[in-house]
Amino acid sequence: MDFHAAGDGSTDDAKAFAATWNATCGDSSGPSMVIPGGRTFLLSQIRLDGPCKSPITVQLDGNTVAPNAIWTTAAANLLTFYSVKNLTVDGSGQLDGNGAIWWTCFNQKKCRVRPILLAFGSCNNLWVKSIHLKDSPDKHMTLYRCSQVRVNNVSVTAPGDSPNTDGINMAFSDHVYISNCSIQTGDDCVSILSGTSDVNITNSTCGPGHGISVGSLGGDSSTALVERITVSNCSFSKTLTGVRIKSWQGGSGKANGFLFENLNMTDVQFPIDIDQFYCPLGNCPPKDSAVAISDARFINIQGTSSNPDAIQILCSESVQCRGIYLDNINLSCSGHTAQTRATILNAYGTIGGTVKPHVRFLGS
Repeated sequence: MDFHAAGDGSTDDAKAFAATWNATCGDSSGPSMVIPGGRTFLLSQIRLDGPCKSPITVQLDGNTVAPNAIWTTAAANLLTFYSVKNLTVDGSGQLDGNGAIWWTCFNQKKCRVRPILLAFGSCNNLWVKSIHLKDSPDKHMTLYRCSQVRVNNVSVTAPGDSPNTDGINMAFSDHVYISNCSIQTGDDCVSILSGTSDVNITNSTCGPGHGISVGSLGGDSSTALVERITVSNCSFSKTLTGVRIKSWQGGSGKANGFLFENLNMTDVQFPIDIDQFYCPLGNCPPKDSAVAISDARFINIQGTSSNPDAIQILCSESVQCRGIYLDNINLSCSGHTAQTRATILNAYGTIGGTVKPHVRFLGS
């Protein structure tokens, strides 16, 4: 409020935010930028740039909202932090994207692109904790070229039918640790894209939504690289998939070093899903090249599938999946309406302990 923010929910406070940021970023004493509770701040598109003179904390305790209008026709983020090292975003407040007007516009094929709610670009040693993200027009939080990131106790909510409202989306980032988060959206709870390595997602809940996904990879014949991804001690409820690796035909590169462990599924359509034929519109011509998927371990995964096809591992004939390992898997149909089954195509792997439904790999 020192920089004349109105905090009335109807006056655009972007200029006050920018002035506050500039003063904070130029302070060498480890300052905090406080967005006070008990008020609502209307925020138009704003980018907060580093580098800054010392570590910074943004204390988000108030309610920050996007305009309830179609406010851009170009690719955009509502709030962007760029090239800020040692940044902490903390607080009991929320960012509200007012996404409903955008979802309608998109569904009517009138909005080709929609803005992202919160974006971090080239932010190293980043800590995001305890904030709430709500109703983004598109993805809720993105990490691009970020390293050493912690996301803790963050909640994300949007309706289950809201289009493309991923919870956390990351690309070309490394050493990302997500813990104790609750994500309920209309798309992937967490999406891990190419160029990303050393990600650990733990003690979090997902659903509704599309699950925790690696990819899609290899689109437009691109070369992908994803390595060392761990998802552990998480629960999934009424999601499209549980844990998923998805790639397009025609891509190249590799995705390896996966551990999916101690996961609980409730009414999940496809709890375990590897798909080298990802094609959401269903009109993709066959191609020989593919992203090579290997060293994926699925251990201690229990619960129910809303669809009999509880395990799907669908791999390319020319670039087969290798090193798939299943141990202590017990997936039954919701309401015991049918027997679950596994569909395995062009995959080499091994079975450790009991696996239900029954799985047969190539060479076994």
